[in-house]
Amino acid sequence: MSNPSQIQPHFQRRIVALMVFTVFFSVLNGTMFNVAVPDIQQQYGLSPTQVSWVVTGFIIVFALAAVSYGKLADIYALRRLITIGLLLFNAGAILGFFSSWSSYPVVVAARLLQASGGGAIPALSMLVATRFFGPELRGRVLGAMASTVAFAAGIGPIIGGLIAGRWHWRYLFLLSLATLVALLLFRRLLPAEPRRDKSFDLAGALLLAAGVAVLLVFITDGHVWLLPLGLLLLAWFWRHILHAPSPFAPPRLFANHLYRHGLLTVFLALGPVFGMFFAVPLMLRALYDLSTLHIGLVIFPGALSAAAFGFLGGRLADRRGSVFVVRLGLALLLLSFLALAAVAGADARLLSLVLIVCYTGFAFIQSALAKAVSTTLAPEHSGVGMGLYNLVFFTAGAFGAALTGRLIEVLIHFVSRGTLEAAPIHFSGVFLVSALTTVAAGGVFHGAFRHQGGPDRDRSLG
Repeated sequence: MSNPSQIQPHFQRRIVALMVFTVFFSVLNGTMFNVAVPDIQQQYGLSPTQVSWVVTGFIIVFALAAVSYGKLADIYALRRLITIGLLLFNAGAILGFFSSWSSYPVVVAARLLQASGGGAIPALSMLVATRFFGPELRGRVLGAMASTVAFAAGIGPIIGGLIAGRWHWRYLFLLSLATLVALLLFRRLLPAEPRRDKSFDLAGALLLAAGVAVLLVFITDGHVWLLPLGLLLLAWFWRHILHAPSPFAPPRLFANHLYRHGLLTVFLALGPVFGMFFAVPLMLRALYDLSTLHIGLVIFPGALSAAAFGFLGGRLADRRGSVFVVRLGLALLLLSFLALAAVAGADARLLSLVLIVCYTGFAFIQSALAKAVSTTLAPEHSGVGMGLYNLVFFTAGAFGAALTGRLIEVLIHFVSRGTLEAAPIHFSGVFLVSALTTVAAGGVFHGAFRHQGGPDRDRSLG
């Protein structure tokens, strides 16, 4: 593993710029397709459940790929893994562009192929921050990544609406080909690290993948029998790693009190954020009758502010400590969810201002929480540890969006007595539940990290 103190600053600047470029197109690829779902549904005559696999299937494979690449990074060089990931990502883009002339299963296959490669990007970007930067700089690097994620998430619906509306949704796939330039630069820039003498626990990876996938399908489709099956598979995974000689996830990793509670905080804090990403466009369409482009314009100021404040959050994490910034981000999220509950149905411009606060809190948490979790890991566990962090991150996104959709349906059924028309009170209820979940996340984080604050603590654990 590289010693960060011996790495030249010009290499660090170049690798950060390259990772930001790649992360941008990776996130953009995910958010753009959300606005194209109605067009895909209409072209192939699909039900809502069938077409949801364009999004849900992508998230499932993306999350599982992220943790797998993180584990493989403990064995193979980052340069090799990023090369494989970007090749799969672009192969899926090419297949997807031509899939619109064939069948819907080919479209899903293209998205899954993209996800299998795209999962390398967030997982390995965090490892780049861990492997080539010391703890005193890691916060601003992760802040740059967080800013990029937030900005791409906000601008994605605008770009997707413009391209899909002006031409056809298949052209969204072509934007991903820009990462081929990054592939060549990664090959030149990253060092050729030696292979480490470790093995990959394929059985453990498959059990974890199956358990998470089944639970996500349960949330999405609502088949009750999938819940015990998913829990059984995860229990089998836990039993497997307790006895495997080289387990996919070392059990002692979960014995780390700070790491375990950090992952729980990730799930509780970011699930409501992804639920907000899902609920706000629905609210703007149901209550304000806005077009896809105008929905993107309402969201865009928040995404733009997150891009700026994400850098600030990273620098604050380096100066004041990651714990301080996580607490600040949670406070901003709580304030914004309460405000969203209050202004649902009011002027859309007021809603846009509240989203600025929400996206800023998201950017703060994303950069600082990743740093807080990374500093709890021993160097030999950094790959799989941050890979599991990414798995929880994206799983929280899938659960947050699915549960938000179900909660809206429940509120419409019981509050409006079965009326199909949405009202402000339905979305206010969703945001109040998000606020309560954020309070729970704050309680978990404070209970575990209350004595871990300050930049010196970050450095000593790094």
